[in-house]
Amino acid sequence: MTEVGEVTCRPGARRALWFFVAFGAAGAVVAGAWTTYRGPDPPALALGSSLAFIAFVALHAVTARVDADARGLRSRTLLRRWSLPWYEVADLQIRLRHRSSRSSEFCRVSVLLRNGHRRTLPLPVGRAAELAEFHDRLTALRALHQRYGTDVPEPARIRVVSDRTAGSVPVWAVAWCATLLICAGMAAGFVSDVAADQRAWEAAVPCTAATPVAQRSECLTYTSAVIARTDPNRPRTDSWLYFTDNRPFERLRVPVEAADGFRAGDKVQLTFWRHEVRTITGSRYVWHQHVQSAAVLAAIAAVAALAAGYPGAQILQSLRGRRLPGDEVLPSALPFTLVLAGTAVWLVPLCYLHPTTLFASATTITWAAAGTLGTAALFGWAWRATRVRAPRPAEVTAELPELDGEVFLPARFLEHTDYNPYGFGTHIALGTGPPAVTPGPGRFAARRIPVERLTVRTVRRVRGGDGETVPSGWHIAELDDGGRLVRLAAAPDDLAVVLRELGVAVREPS
Repeated sequence: MTEVGEVTCRPGARRALWFFVAFGAAGAVVAGAWTTYRGPDPPALALGSSLAFIAFVALHAVTARVDADARGLRSRTLLRRWSLPWYEVADLQIRLRHRSSRSSEFCRVSVLLRNGHRRTLPLPVGRAAELAEFHDRLTALRALHQRYGTDVPEPARIRVVSDRTAGSVPVWAVAWCATLLICAGMAAGFVSDVAADQRAWEAAVPCTAATPVAQRSECLTYTSAVIARTDPNRPRTDSWLYFTDNRPFERLRVPVEAADGFRAGDKVQLTFWRHEVRTITGSRYVWHQHVQSAAVLAAIAAVAALAAGYPGAQILQSLRGRRLPGDEVLPSALPFTLVLAGTAVWLVPLCYLHPTTLFASATTITWAAAGTLGTAALFGWAWRATRVRAPRPAEVTAELPELDGEVFLPARFLEHTDYNPYGFGTHIALGTGPPAVTPGPGRFAARRIPVERLTVRTVRRVRGGDGETVPSGWHIAELDDGGRLVRLAAAPDDLAVVLRELGVAVREPS
């Protein structure tokens, strides 16, 4: 390995970053002075805050630095500094992240400690135009680790940790799950109060002369008024009704439909309940204030709790794969969406129809029990579908039925070869004709696979370095193609059939 004495990583385009620091700071100062001189100005405050944030981000980027030498790793940013001796470092890996799309992925160096924890270096950063420089820096860091670390085996490959692999902590899933559960709990907590208010409104009767003053808010009172003008605001949801002589008050906020329904000069009757206008009755239009429904609120709480189930399933998958190598791709949590959908079929109607009496009758109890059993059955299926399947050893013949005629199995060679130019193949044709790579389920543009020069090295699960396009449930067969490593990806059973039909499953690599 190349002898490296010291590695220093600093951000590129430092002049541009310092320009943004100066520009943002100057803009924030000017906006602050303007606000101090002229008084609170929302546009100036928003502009100043944005410029200050730009200056902070640029300053954080330009002051980042990573140094490595015989003593260990040292990381410095605007907000944090830390250092590690080499004997605490177990491995240096690639942390692959995605932003808005697959084309905007970027890489950083993930430091795996011997206690199992991870730290991510702020530099170097590998983007599409900087991958070569990033890999050079990573190679230099790994050379220092190999030279000065303790009990460091010779690295056979660089592990890649992505959002799909076992070494990634699902922070966003935890945040989303907690947020949705909190929202569901808050909505459920208001159900009983909303139901009580709804029942009180439905039971309210007009006040009488004998009604005590202290209780008049709980009965209906009426006031006559004349509409002076309307002010519909279509871009917004709130509009206004203005009353003649400011009686009973100057204006009332209403939806735009109510502002369109009334006209200037209309004589209306206002119905008050609990010191609020609940109904405006005119000769041509009647407006009723929206009354919150306990049934809708309970259904919203149920939907929010079910929505928290998917990030919860991602967390569960991460916990199930905690003993796997950090770069192995975890099975997808998508099968659990069927569990959530099946639960929603019975839970949401139950909450909507019985928001406060879920367990008050034999009907609701039976409904909930039957739905729970169905959810448990679906959960068992999803649990089995998302289990980690161990790869079938290459030397073991698959106990699968023989092929009947020609079949086209979804499988992909991940490398560019003469029989898979530019990765065009999506299927492998087996059966009557010679094994071939095809761009679809057909013999069009088929390329024959040179079986005579292929041998199997190993069969393994998908890793982070195999690319984001390989489904997490597939397996990878590493083949030796005349001294070159070629990876073949397919579903576990399909891969076993392909290897058996190619006749390479029982061969030993030379």
